[in-house]
Amino acid sequence: MSVASGHHRFDLGATWYWPNERRVSALVDELGLDVFAQHIDGDMMYEPNASPQRVAGNQIDVPSGRFAEGAQSIPESLAKLLADDAVRLEEPVRSIRSAGDRLHVSADGSHWAASDVILAVPPATAVASIDIEGLDAAVRTVASATPVWMGATVKAVARYERPFWRDAGLAGAAFSHVGPLREIHDMSGHDGMPAALFGFAQPDVDEPAPSRDAVLGQLETLFGSPAGSPLELWIHDWRGEPFTVAPGTLKLSDYSTYGHPVYQRPSLAGRLHWASTETSPTAPGHIEGALAAAERAAAAVLA
Repeated sequence: MSVASGHHRFDLGATWYWPNERRVSALVDELGLDVFAQHIDGDMMYEPNASPQRVAGNQIDVPSGRFAEGAQSIPESLAKLLADDAVRLEEPVRSIRSAGDRLHVSADGSHWAASDVILAVPPATAVASIDIEGLDAAVRTVASATPVWMGATVKAVARYERPFWRDAGLAGAAFSHVGPLREIHDMSGHDGMPAALFGFAQPDVDEPAPSRDAVLGQLETLFGSPAGSPLELWIHDWRGEPFTVAPGTLKLSDYSTYGHPVYQRPSLAGRLHWASTETSPTAPGHIEGALAAAERAAAAVLA
């Protein structure tokens, strides 16, 4: 799952960061991003064939960090620091080849030659969608087996006129075994507005994303009739994002490959660097992990 902030800056991808994640905190300060704290409440559980019930002692007291303008504000703010033509959109890379002391990168509509190349997409997606000539077989084997973090996830976000669940003293959080959403949280702004709930679904590979009726029916069961009538509802299926999750990678499950030693050193004679969150031994799957991997890759290039 990547960062993607949609309408009203609700996060359709990564959402939180944590107090011990120093790289995110430092970048927030450096870029002057507006953030706020949110407790990730886990004190309500919905059991099969039962009413929602509070479970004592299950409260998570460590506050997470939320981005007031969505997690996408990180790459957007970084992009503003670059030259106007530095970021090229809608030019997916098709091949990487070595020639002399350069790597030649062919993309849709462009061709580049560089001393170093940094891959910031998940390894499995990279080797499945990019023809990387001369990649060591052992590296390719590990990359092909590395799951995309939450790549098989569907995220649903419902926006409401107000956070009515707070009026009832509910945290807006649930863990459910009935209905498509397995985990639900409050996604409202720092003062409760805009008001929203979001949840994760993980359907089987061959199953469609949950329907609008199924999502709203579950929310209504959990939080009452107002939850069934949101102002807007977004259902984002990350399985359909080919540059995040390449076809054929959805069934990968060997998370022990995260931060694997092969990613800690460059490939292709020291010129191809791995920099997605899955390659980081530190906080793999988190925004912090992506920054740690980027830090490693940048240091190797500069060295």
